[in-house]
Amino acid sequence: MMESYLALTTALSKITNKCQIKFSAKKPQPDLILHHGSNPVVEYKNPALIMGMYPSLFPFGIGGFEDPRRPTAFYFDIPDRVFRYHHSYMFVVFSILQRRAAHLHTSFSVKKESFDRVSRELHLEQEGSARTLDREQKKALQLLNHVNTISARIPGSQAAKIFVRNEIRSYMGYFGLPILFFTANPNPAHSPIFQVMYGDETLVPAHERSLRLARDPVAAADFFDFSVSCIFKYLLGWDYKKRESSLEGGILGHVRAFYGSTRRGNGCRFFL
Repeated sequence: MMESYLALTTALSKITNKCQIKFSAKKPQPDLILHHGSNPVVEYKNPALIMGMYPSLFPFGIGGFEDPRRPTAFYFDIPDRVFRYHHSYMFVVFSILQRRAAHLHTSFSVKKESFDRVSRELHLEQEGSARTLDREQKKALQLLNHVNTISARIPGSQAAKIFVRNEIRSYMGYFGLPILFFTANPNPAHSPIFQVMYGDETLVPAHERSLRLARDPVAAADFFDFSVSCIFKYLLGWDYKKRESSLEGGILGHVRAFYGSTRRGNGCRFFL
């Protein structure tokens, strides 16, 4: 019995080695060939850009940026959740939107007495390190010290953070110092409401809820927005339609004003 087993093992190893040699002799063929040219694809005024990048998400070839056949589309809210579950779509689209905001809403401010001189002399032809710059480029680089970048409308930028701080200071100047600071941090992994938003009909174990949270971040964002809205509406008595405190008020009385800013970790800090 042992001799038969050894003979069978030896025969199989010889066949496997022959197959490997025969396979390695052939040139491996790619599974997918992507042709590219010398010119990059136009990003602006190109309705076919997103459809060409994600043909499985847009099988009919409509619905991309600047497509007049579908001017408004909320892909993360449609019943088919293929856009939510795609591994790269939301990140690529967010990058495109943020880059467009940087292109369209970034400007420069210069002091009035330096505007004419800076506008004539500020010119850079190509990128590079400071060591490789010539005399004229170094002069232009020094002129950048007199220029301030304004990009308050770009989410996540340093200018946007400064804009939020200035708004909070304006609130303090008009309404006075806040009397209450608190941080709301609703946890979707331990909430049955999140499971309903995800689409579950029955409760699932804790590890399954964590997997659902990682798979569908849009449902997590909807849960966070719903939770914060409920806190202000039912606990603090804020009327979103009238944009003022309700007649009954909340557990802390009548709220005159509040300011909230989101931060990492799915939390939100509020000032009342």
